[in-house]
Amino acid sequence: MKYMTGKETAAAFLKFFESKGHLIMPSFSLIPENDPTLLMIGAGMAPLKPFFTGKLKPPCPRVTTNQRCVRTGDIENVGRTARHHTAFMMLGNFSFGDYFKSNAIPWAWEFLTEVCELPREKLWVSIYPNDDEAEKIWLQQPGLNPAHIVRLEDNFWEIGPGPCGPDSEIYIDLGEERGCGKETCAPGCDCDRFLEIWNLVFTQFDKTEDGEYKPLEHKNIDTGCGLERLASVLQQKNSNFETDLLFPIIEYVEKISGLKYGSDAAKDVSMKVIADHARSMAFMIMDKILPSNEGRGYVLRRILRRAIRHGRMLGIKDAFLEGAIDVVAKIYGDMPDFDELVRNIAYIKKVVRLEEDRFAATLAQGMEVLTREIDSAKSAGKSELDGEICFKLYDTFGFPLELTEEILAENNLSPDKDGFNTAMENQRQRARAARAANERLDVPDLLNLKTEHLTRDESCTESKIFAIWKDGKVVDELHDGETAGIILETTPFYAEGGGQVGDEGYFFSELGKIKISNAKKLPDGTIYHEAYVEEGLVKVGDKVKIEIDRDKKLSSARNHTATHLLQAALKKVVGNQVNQAGSLVTPERLRFDFSNFEPVTAQQLADVEELVNEEILKAVDVTIRQMPIAEAKKLGAMVLFGEKYGDIVRVVNVEDFSCELCGGSHVANVGQIGRFKIVSESGIAAGVRRIEAVTGRAAIKDATRQNQLLNEISALLKVRADDLPAQVEKILAEDKTMRKQLAEVQKMRERAEAQKLLVGGEEVNGLKYVKGVVKAKTADDLRNAADFIVDKLDGGVVVLAAVNDDKVSLVVKADKKAVAAGVHAGKIVKEISKLVGGGGGGRPDMAQAGGKNPEGLPKMFDAAKTILESLKK
Repeated sequence: MKYMTGKETAAAFLKFFESKGHLIMPSFSLIPENDPTLLMIGAGMAPLKPFFTGKLKPPCPRVTTNQRCVRTGDIENVGRTARHHTAFMMLGNFSFGDYFKSNAIPWAWEFLTEVCELPREKLWVSIYPNDDEAEKIWLQQPGLNPAHIVRLEDNFWEIGPGPCGPDSEIYIDLGEERGCGKETCAPGCDCDRFLEIWNLVFTQFDKTEDGEYKPLEHKNIDTGCGLERLASVLQQKNSNFETDLLFPIIEYVEKISGLKYGSDAAKDVSMKVIADHARSMAFMIMDKILPSNEGRGYVLRRILRRAIRHGRMLGIKDAFLEGAIDVVAKIYGDMPDFDELVRNIAYIKKVVRLEEDRFAATLAQGMEVLTREIDSAKSAGKSELDGEICFKLYDTFGFPLELTEEILAENNLSPDKDGFNTAMENQRQRARAARAANERLDVPDLLNLKTEHLTRDESCTESKIFAIWKDGKVVDELHDGETAGIILETTPFYAEGGGQVGDEGYFFSELGKIKISNAKKLPDGTIYHEAYVEEGLVKVGDKVKIEIDRDKKLSSARNHTATHLLQAALKKVVGNQVNQAGSLVTPERLRFDFSNFEPVTAQQLADVEELVNEEILKAVDVTIRQMPIAEAKKLGAMVLFGEKYGDIVRVVNVEDFSCELCGGSHVANVGQIGRFKIVSESGIAAGVRRIEAVTGRAAIKDATRQNQLLNEISALLKVRADDLPAQVEKILAEDKTMRKQLAEVQKMRERAEAQKLLVGGEEVNGLKYVKGVVKAKTADDLRNAADFIVDKLDGGVVVLAAVNDDKVSLVVKADKKAVAAGVHAGKIVKEISKLVGGGGGGRPDMAQAGGKNPEGLPKMFDAAKTILESLKK
């Protein structure tokens, strides 16, 4: 067996596969590119998925990498086993439709037995149960014992949606002394005797989001060889943590804690956790992941805080993670793909120190609270810790739920996750309500801040944070998850005004990522930005890179210029009485309110739309100039009634068509609008109409949707689109005739049914009593049936019911003789309707009621008969 350092092992692997025609590609960032299915890169093949699926052409059909990866699915096992890690390096060789099993298997065997010089007699392989092809190739490898080939059901590799397939794993037997002692001990056993060092995946399927396995057009090879595992074998170490890839970090922890690794199993776990987590956080921050309470940032925060807690368990009271980061940099700094780690070491340490200081301030208090609550729960015989308490630890003391869960597990307790989630959702709702209130009320006191030098420059891409405020108070810094107002010394953002919403975008500081959802103006004209810190933190004085959402900005500009064209077109088509009464311009649509005392006709709307689109097709430049207001009026610029203007105004002009005073965003040329489409016209107040419209992509999507609907209807009716109006008229006429015929048939059925009830009537106290349930869909149908029967009587009462959707409708009718005999339909229906769970009333000759208990109908009819029997003659 050849001894190699971790660095030498990685280099040997890449060099070997380069000799086999593979292109060495650098390790990809941990942040997946254009792959929403992954939070972070957790496997060597993950960043190569587009090459496997054929969405992108690879730079070479054969590729080899040493990919950094992060996984936290089994973080609780880190430090407790010899092999579990949150971060690891995955060596891999890949084929994109080039070679398959007949090359992948022999090359893996050659590298392990000839380059690494691993003893052949100690190597085992596993294959998927029905993969006879792989077994045949393995049997051809020199020195492999045929008895060392085993079939395992779980030899099928997949990680979320994407490329997958059967696999073959290579194991090394580390000796009986490392095993469990069972006779059945073999590759796949949970003990440490058989160590998997390489997995060869024969990728032939693409797993969809729905879980369907679709055959790939070209078969691929995806292999993964864990660098740490292979290094532990070559360096003859009992654990990955004892290799030169991790042990220097443990030595650092020994030094600052005064403890010796190997003298206390529990302390060893904490040392290994810190070593693993220090490497993870260094890799993640190097790849521009910052601590936050969401997504990747939450994973980083959880790892950081878990490491801090284990430091305290070792008795380390002061900040210590910066030193661990220095050791990580020494280990990996001269390896390929880690130059960023060395170059940005100060930045990485700064992020770590800020997070460590922030958590250290609350860790001791939080542990006191948690310890007290654990004791209380145990005394009460509980197995769960209340979700509200778990949330308090998270919200007040910064304990990730998983950290609380881990500490609880050490005390044979578990967290009430449902209660935690409920408390979390309640807080989010409160935060949303507070943000909504702040949008209206949160105006900072800037009296002591000199804002005269603040400027707006549309070309600005970098600036400095001048002021931050939160809850109406000026503050020095913001942390992830916080919402506030930010003022820059110079901003390129358009501030909300004139009916147009403000720009959106991002600020990127050294330590923070800040989402800007809107820009607004304070009463003195100062532009501020509505900000939400997605990751990290931001401070007053920080330099920020600025990214405006250019697509949304251009969409707003399209809609704003189109609003000007719309107003001009309305004046030309509808009349000069049209004047703007309000507007809203967003990236998605435009809304224009205007004075007009009658609806705009369909023909007028069509003419307006056509006129605007004709102007767009002319592709005339939009000119914007600053000038004295008197000069603007001479040009014929449209002035809004009641609007206040300064001496110098901004004039937006589309030559020979539109000229308005406006401070908003506009396109440089009307042709950039692309297309204009009116989607609605309505009245919103007396003498005020509203038109809503879309432009650009939204207009194209609208047209496409309308065309699809037209095609679908044409296909359903089996006619050409041009013939649809005539076909629809024909269908409507046929429908009208059919409905009329059906109504006649229904009426005949109702009469036949009523006639049957009439025949079954009985004499009660000298009156004819007719009762029954009829099939009547409406109250009118029920009354018509009762009318038909009562007209046939000479001194009688009709009680009819209909049942629809388990609801009862009743009608009671009495002819003149019955009324003269003392019958009161209203009183009858009031009494009997109680038996069907309802109520009602009416006149002596006719009354109605409803109910919700059809089972009471027989008793109800009997009750009506009893009432008639009680009448005095």
